[in-house]
Amino acid sequence: MLNNLSEKLLRPYNPKETEERIYKLWEESGFFNPDVCIKKGVTDKKSEHFSIILPPPNVTGILHLGSAIMLAIEDILIRYARMRGKRTLWIPGTDSAAIATQAKVEKEIQKSEGLSRHDLGRDELLKRINSFIEESKTTILSQIRSMGASVDWSRYAYTMDEKRYKAVMEAFVRMYNAGLIYRGNRIVNWDPKGQTTISDDEIVYEERTSKFYTLKYGPFEIGTARPETKFGDKYVVMHPDDKRYAKYKDGEKFELEWINGKMTATIIKDEMIDMEFGTGVMTITPWHSHEDFELAEKYKLDKEQIIDKVGKLLPIAGEFAGMKITEARDKIIEKLQSKGLVTKIDENYTNRIATAERTGGIIEPQIMLQWFVDVNKKIPERGNKSLKELMLEPVRDGKIKIMPEHFEKVYFNWIENLRDWCISRQIWFGHRIPVWYKASGNESEIYCGIRAPKGEGWQQDEDVLDTWFSAALWPFSTMGWPEETLDLKNYFPTSVLETGYDIIFFWVARMILASQFLMGDIPFKTVYMHGIVRDGQGRKISKSLGNNIDPADMGKKYGTDALRVSLVSGTSPGTDSKISEEKIRGYKNFSNKIWNITRFILENTSEKKAEENVKKELISEFDKIAEDITLDMENYRFHLAIEKIYQYVWHRFADEILEQSKKDKTLESSLLPIWEKCLKILHPFMPFVTEEIWGMMPNKNKTLLMVEKWPFASAQDLRPITTLGTSSPKNQND
Repeated sequence: MLNNLSEKLLRPYNPKETEERIYKLWEESGFFNPDVCIKKGVTDKKSEHFSIILPPPNVTGILHLGSAIMLAIEDILIRYARMRGKRTLWIPGTDSAAIATQAKVEKEIQKSEGLSRHDLGRDELLKRINSFIEESKTTILSQIRSMGASVDWSRYAYTMDEKRYKAVMEAFVRMYNAGLIYRGNRIVNWDPKGQTTISDDEIVYEERTSKFYTLKYGPFEIGTARPETKFGDKYVVMHPDDKRYAKYKDGEKFELEWINGKMTATIIKDEMIDMEFGTGVMTITPWHSHEDFELAEKYKLDKEQIIDKVGKLLPIAGEFAGMKITEARDKIIEKLQSKGLVTKIDENYTNRIATAERTGGIIEPQIMLQWFVDVNKKIPERGNKSLKELMLEPVRDGKIKIMPEHFEKVYFNWIENLRDWCISRQIWFGHRIPVWYKASGNESEIYCGIRAPKGEGWQQDEDVLDTWFSAALWPFSTMGWPEETLDLKNYFPTSVLETGYDIIFFWVARMILASQFLMGDIPFKTVYMHGIVRDGQGRKISKSLGNNIDPADMGKKYGTDALRVSLVSGTSPGTDSKISEEKIRGYKNFSNKIWNITRFILENTSEKKAEENVKKELISEFDKIAEDITLDMENYRFHLAIEKIYQYVWHRFADEILEQSKKDKTLESSLLPIWEKCLKILHPFMPFVTEEIWGMMPNKNKTLLMVEKWPFASAQDLRPITTLGTSSPKNQND
């Protein structure tokens, strides 16, 4: 028996007694910080860098399965790169999630004090919000730690901290001065309940059963689920190739009887119309539809507002003015029926309704005076290319690789159809727009700058910036931009951006936009997209289905290692994955197996035997498997890598080699060196149990396992691999 067989090994493995202590050991070592790794000689300062920024979770949020798989995959990437000897940096951070955070605090104030934000005033509300954040942020930070994330806490960033505030102000001013940010009247997503614009990702679409009306519009029939918007419809659109309407000419006008009497309509022929849908004819409501607005812009058509900011009909609705939408709809149909203008009513129409995620209010598109980023304006200092072109170029040229590759087509399609980005929000918490106004005679002066202008009479814009604006700067604001820092010099562009495929547009594209303009470079080299985590039956996890799996609870119950492996196994890039408590429990058994294998080896291997007569064929066999696993790691096939090591450890090493060693004592000398390599290759996936065991191993010169060298050193000679995620075609083994 080896002399240092720990008493811990004589007891079953207990994650609860291990994980917090091990994480503290890692933190105290300083090895999460690449500067410390270089200083202590575990990393060469001239080695290649590998850097990741943590997609910032909501500072007031809690760990969910989406963030758990993100943390697991990114930590696997980081631990692997660190063991490969790279200068490895993983920057942690949190997001203000401004709308969500303010809504939560406002709701609590209303509930407990019966006060609105307007009763409190801007300064007091912000004071309350910041206090709430300080109280609640420890939850998500402790949960990031609980997942074993080896982030460099000394570089922690928060989207609303002083350094990030400076970066946001600088970015706005530079883009404004370049003519890329403007204030204008365009259509936006308006939340009547929350009284603010919201971004596309803050919309939740709900399927609801409603009525669908077919109406007689002059000589045509049109269909709508929203008759309350039709007061201002004076353009009827059809496809120029639709033979049914060949006799009608583009621009032709005709008289018709409509809701509030006679009116004149104009025919528009445009290819945007789907001839196969309905009658192939539609009227447009430019003020309350994104698509109709674009058509009206194209042909310079009139736009009339029908519904106000609180969801009531305006005077254009005549006798229905002042009514709420739901109240007016049936009454409008009754009037149309009295005129013989309703030809059909479908009582069971399934309608896709856009609602605000935070308030539940039904979104009402509105043309409003807001702040926008112009994605089509040419930029002289960037080769006279537009932001849209700068977003497309690096992906088309292969400078940025999106995994899986089919998402590149989705990305191109979205960017090519991109509209100007609305960046203003009518809330108080967030980065306030750095623009000031002052009345001067009949005109108004305007000033844009990082600090308020000198002199009296200046009033700052009341709006704050969309959270995605600050998030777009994340790859370089976290490294100290706009200052010229060593981190930017040493770790930018970052190596990988790992995130869910559902925010490829909202975040990934905007980071490329901001980086291309402000840095003149790409923000990252690879985008790795993970899918949605579903339950064992493939259903989306939700409270209503009663299938919610709390990763924090599962980690406490079965150990974080088991949770991490269950999230990664069977999960290829961009595909949804299944998880169940049974799956997590199964990998808890694997942790126990690793523990028991260690006990057997240390009980049955002497110090002397561990140093002599190692079976070269067994080492070669493992090295071949390690080579395959290394190539899988290099190409983001983590699901294949863990499956191969699982199969080897459990079925080849434990079931065959260990069992055979009980009969053939010559095998004992090979157990310890192979097992040490197994622990190393397991470490990125199962860091806690492997680090705990590593501390019991007999190697007198050992450091922490997290900074040990990856076991497949020979690959560096045979098949050089210089960048995670890239290898020569001959190395692909899908």
